Formats: sequence, C-alpha cells, structure tokens
Amino acid sequence: MINKEHITKRFLSYVTIDTESDPNNPAFPSTEKQWDLAKFLVKELSDIGLNDITLDENCYVMATLPSNLDYEVPTIGFVSHIDTTPDYTGANVKPQIHHNYDAKDIILNEKENIVLSPSYFEDLLQYKGQTIITTDGSTLLGADDKAGITEIVSAMEYLIKHPEIKHGKIRICFTPDEEVGKGAHKFDVEKFGAEWAYTMDGSQIGELEYENFNAAGAKIIINGKIVHPGYAKGKMINSMTIASDFISRLPKNEVPESTEGYEGFFHLYKIDGKVEQTILHYIIRDHDKELFENRKDFIKSVVSNLNKELGSDIIEIEISNQYYNMKEKVVPVMHIVDIAEEVMKDLNIIPLIKPIRGGTDGSQLSFMGLPCPNIFAGGHNFHGRYEYVPVESMMKATEVIIGISEKVALKFKN
Repeated sequence: MINKEHITKRFLSYVTIDTESDPNNPAFPSTEKQWDLAKFLVKELSDIGLNDITLDENCYVMATLPSNLDYEVPTIGFVSHIDTTPDYTGANVKPQIHHNYDAKDIILNEKENIVLSPSYFEDLLQYKGQTIITTDGSTLLGADDKAGITEIVSAMEYLIKHPEIKHGKIRICFTPDEEVGKGAHKFDVEKFGAEWAYTMDGSQIGELEYENFNAAGAKIIINGKIVHPGYAKGKMINSMTIASDFISRLPKNEVPESTEGYEGFFHLYKIDGKVEQTILHYIIRDHDKELFENRKDFIKSVVSNLNKELGSDIIEIEISNQYYNMKEKVVPVMHIVDIAEEVMKDLNIIPLIKPIRGGTDGSQLSFMGLPCPNIFAGGHNFHGRYEYVPVESMMKATEVIIGISEKVALKFKN
C-alpha cells in the first residue's frame, strides 16, 4: 500500500535539517532554523497537490485536503511538530539504515564503541526482519517528531493519488517549539477549523493515548550569604547546604526513575549553585488533578517549613502550570478515540491504550477547543543517541491516518 523506499527517502530528507529548539529564547519560534523545514514543507505540500497552504508569522504550517464526498462529515486534522529537543544535539544528523534487522547488536559508532543492543533496549526484538533507521551515535535522530510529519505528508499524498478512497475535509498542521512546551501557544484553532484532530507524536507501533500528565514547573530560589570561610561561624549561610536539606525532604521514591503508569513525581532536572544562591529547577507531574494540586501544595509547604526553621524567608518558590490532562476534554467525545482504535484493529495493529508520561501539543490543544488524542509515530528512545525508528512502523502509521480519514467518511454518512 505505502511505498517503503519513498517513505524512507522522505523521512531522511527531514531529519537532516537541523530544527533544534531553544528553551532559553523567548522568541517565537525559539530558533530561526525551524523555518528551514517549515519552508521545505510548504513547497512539498504544494508539489503533492494540497490546498490552502499557509506559513504564518509564527512558523505554523497549515494545509487542506478537500473533501471528495457529496455529503457533509466533520472536518478532522492531523498535527506533528517540526522541532527537535534541545536535550541532545540534532545538528548534522547522519542516519544509518539497517535492512532486515537480525535481532543482534547494532553498531552505531565503532570508533566510540556506541552500540544499540537488544539486551538493553528489548523493544528492538519486535522488529526483527524489518528496516531500522538509527543515528550514528553522535546525535539524536529526530523521529520525534519528523516521523509524524513523514506519515502525515505521505498519507495526504496517497489520498490525493487514490481518489477512490472517500474522505471528508482534512486539515494538517506542523507546529514549532513543541519540545520547549510552546508548540500550541500560537496555534490558531479557529483558522485550523477542525472538529477534532490527532497528534502523530507517540512512540512504538500501536500507541493510542488520550490521557497525559498535569504538569507544572517549580523554581526554588535559596538565598545564602557569603563571607570568608575562615571567619564564617555564625555569619555564613551556605545556600547549597540548605538546598541539600530541601531535596532530602521530598519523597525519595516519587521520582521519574522510580515511577511508572499513573504514578506522579517530582523531578529535579537542574541545579545552579554557589554559596550565595542556589536555584533548584523541578518539574511536577501527576495524572490525577487532585494529586497534582496536592503535589504543588506539598512542595510549597516544604519551603514554608524550612523558612520557619531557619528563622528567615530566605527560600522563595515560583510555580507555573504548563499543561493539563487532556482526558477531561476527550472523554466527552470518546468516539474520536474509538475510531482510531477500530482502524488499528482493521490493520491488525494491537492498540496500546495507555497514559502518556509526558505531554504533547494535543494536551494543550484539547483545552483550546480542539480535542486531540495522540497516535504512535513509530520511534523509540527519543531525545538521545540511541533513538531509532522502524520504517515499517512509519508505513503502518501512514495507513492509520488514511484509515481514520476513510472511517470518518463512512461513520458520518447520512
């Protein structure tokens, strides 16, 4: 159904364009190089025959596949993001293709002894005999989310070339800055004009998600006092020592490395410290809204109690909400998840319906009036040198998009 060589070539053309975003730049998009892929996509969408192609001042690419029906059905959409994470370099990506994977170790970089091994990454074993695209061990790959872009563009191209497949109006959008939490901030939902959409931003084949974390960021600022250490008794206040005490007061097992499923956590991901001032950077996550609020209250209480013990308000806390659990907005329109699940089963894909231990553009878009579950894009080990994607998974995701488009036309026929 989907041409393997064609989809591989398309994916490679995207990942070799550097689109890393920058969390420290307030500009939108946060890096100029994201425009490179956006402009590339505009031309490609025009070449394959889509309509209403726009690239706005905020680097959002939108386009339309018109309906080929003689009756009205809901307009649906598909969304992916163009940026790659700043957690690991996405510059000078040199993808490697491994045909007919033999379920053994894949040497990513012989000189540096970097190995992608199924003994550690067990998911590799389910792709024996398939074509695996990996990094060369020096960069990430960018399947998050250029696999999603590949699938959306390939599905639209296929539907254009096969008008016998009936579908309603379909809108697509490629967003910037998803990896730094801003992907939906300037998304024009009214302009997009879909009743619902799907983000193609999941991981392994079969994933279908409509629940995600409630998320907040917390910055703990501890103000110390520096004096000469030889004369410090009763005068020095070492902010790093207080920071260590603060860290020890949070639940030791409620951290990412000790939690799974619906379990929430406090994640200390950065420390900036000197005697005079230490700043702790946390993210706070929980699927349950009440538990999420309790977590924020708890971390505030730790600050308050420490300040009382120290006899001075030398610790400050700043908490900012980031996104919420889309389940609240998707459950009332659960048929949009059911349609995707039915299509996967039609394609002999086992649906893996589970909560996202993170967030997507879809979580924010759902609260902006565009319910938006998340579908697998096929990649594994995102945000690092061990990232890979089976070509066959991208082909299946493309078929899911086509299948959803067709099923919506059938289900809403008068």
